[in-house]
This record gives sequence, structure tokens and C-alpha cells, in this order.
Amino acid sequence: MNITKEPTKRQVQLGLEIRSIAQDFFQRESSGASLITVTRTEVSSDMKHGTIFITVLPEEKEAAALDFAKRMRSELRHKVMKRLPVKVIPFFEVEIDYGEKNRLHIDSLLRKDKLENDKYQQMLAEKAGEVADN
Repeated sequence: MNITKEPTKRQVQLGLEIRSIAQDFFQRESSGASLITVTRTEVSSDMKHGTIFITVLPEEKEAAALDFAKRMRSELRHKVMKRLPVKVIPFFEVEIDYGEKNRLHIDSLLRKDKLENDKYQQMLAEKAGEVADN
């Protein structure tokens, strides 16, 4: 997929539909040992290839869940064939969404920094109160 080119409206719509179908499919077919979430999908401009990005909780089960998702690609493609009225159904790849993992990590770091900053501000306010009392 060409990263420099914006996806067309059709690519975006097809990607959203595939994401919805894939999420439902993985929810029904997985054993429940881990939570597989479809975070986003990308479809090539010729509509022949697609990538499904997933996150897995707990992270220790990530490799097993990715292996499961890759094994189930052909069944997922048949499910998409039945539910989408399009001429060309993409062949899918499944990948872990590291962008989402990085975003979550950044969020946790920002939350931690905010808590530390709030504690520091509170300590400064207490010290200012002590100085005003003297």
C-alpha cells in the first residue's frame, strides 16, 4: 500500500465494513483465552489486498492470537464474501497494531507525568502555605 497517497472513499468504506465483520468473526471464533480487538484495516487501491490490524489482551497471549488469526484468514474471507456485495474480495494479512500499542504506552506515560506534576504542585502549595504562616 502506498503510504503517501490518501485512501479513496471506497477504500475507507470497504475497510470499515471489513473491520466490523472481522471484529465480529474473531469474537465468535476465538476460544476466549484472549481478547482480540480489530483496531483498523487498510485496503490496497486495487482492492485485492487488505491488512487487518489487531491488539490482544493479555499481551502474553499475543503470539498465539496472531497465529490463530492468520490460520483463520480464509474463513474470514469467506465470511466477508457472504456479507459484502463487492466484486473483488481482498486477500487478508493480519498484523499486530504496534501504532495502537505505542499510543497506549504514551498515554500511560502522560498520565504518570501528570500525577507526578500534580503532586509536585501540591507540595509547592503546601510549602508556600508554611512560608505564609511564618
